[in-house]
Amino acid sequence: MPRVIKTERDHQRALARVDELFAATPDTPEGDELELWLLLIEKFEDEVFPVDPPDPIEAIRFRMDQANLKQKDLIPIIGSKSKVSEVLAGKRDLSLTMIRRLVDELGIPADVLLRQKGSVPVAQDFLELGKRFPLAEMVKRGWLDGVVKSLKEAREQLDDVLAKFTEPVGDPTSLEVFNRQMSRCGNAKDDAALVAWQIRVMSVAKQRAKLTYESGTVDESFLREVARLSFFNDGPKLAQEFLAKNGIHLIVERHLPRTYLDGAAMRLGDDGRLIAMTLRHDRLDNFWFVLLHELAHISLHIDKGVCQAVFDNLDERGTDKIEREADALASDSLIPKSVWRDARLTVRSSFGDVKSFADHHRIHPAIPAGRIRYESGNFKVFARLVGSGQVRQQFEH
Repeated sequence: MPRVIKTERDHQRALARVDELFAATPDTPEGDELELWLLLIEKFEDEVFPVDPPDPIEAIRFRMDQANLKQKDLIPIIGSKSKVSEVLAGKRDLSLTMIRRLVDELGIPADVLLRQKGSVPVAQDFLELGKRFPLAEMVKRGWLDGVVKSLKEAREQLDDVLAKFTEPVGDPTSLEVFNRQMSRCGNAKDDAALVAWQIRVMSVAKQRAKLTYESGTVDESFLREVARLSFFNDGPKLAQEFLAKNGIHLIVERHLPRTYLDGAAMRLGDDGRLIAMTLRHDRLDNFWFVLLHELAHISLHIDKGVCQAVFDNLDERGTDKIEREADALASDSLIPKSVWRDARLTVRSSFGDVKSFADHHRIHPAIPAGRIRYESGNFKVFARLVGSGQVRQQFEH
């Protein structure tokens, strides 16, 4: 009776039995036995004697022979006469862009061509989004250094650019920004640019030392401790160090065109947290409020699973619940409501009054000055106290 083939001796016995049954009539006991033996033999041979797929270059040459193509016919697919020659000679690896075109134009199976590349093409939906990435700005900022040398090359090899750019963060379609309903909170004007920026800040964080965050670390006392660092001239850098010691990355990366971002808070893997700030407004009052606002999101929303990532444009202060909650906690952590009410500081207060209040509460005068400006809507007062141009320089050395 047929049985699972485990050894070469079993294999030889099975082949001998197939010879005996080869002339069996279908749908008879002997025919059924023959069919079962053939299935068992095929399974054993597939496991023990796998057939290697053809070499990618051999597959291309075979397809050229089939279609009567010359090397010049591959120029629109591979890119240039010299590239065609180098690929066919085995001197140049196939790029993902070349692979996609060879699949589309010549019908060569992708799994055959990918044997040489050792990677897989990016998902089609992400490729479509990637076509809208601000590639010129990304090249200008050096985000694609080591990947391509020019904007022209980036556009010609978009598959490869996206694969390399997203490699540190894994599957880009798993990023929170792709799930608006459950994982991502906040808005931006240009989704493609937002995704590119998120990948960038996450990649920078992952290239630094791994930090482990314990959920619940950010509470009211933690936030007030961060706020007190504003008292020092190098407070922003001290805050970055303090957050790192508590498992939170603080990355500064300018926003991309049409994103209008001030900052973002996001989960980084299972046990990491990341705050990214753009310093779109390079002022100390803005820095401290945005930082505390993003930390509030970690405490109130990310640690509790409400969102996995939050993206903020604080020029358009949100009216939804999570933004009101983050605003309230950030404001109260910088200056408690009762303290602010008793201070009675207004646009008519003197510089000395504002500075005395800040010194007494051991915070930077930019914080009360910024709150007066925001609450009054008069952004001309106390301009000398809000620390214009004093933040970015701390992160560029």
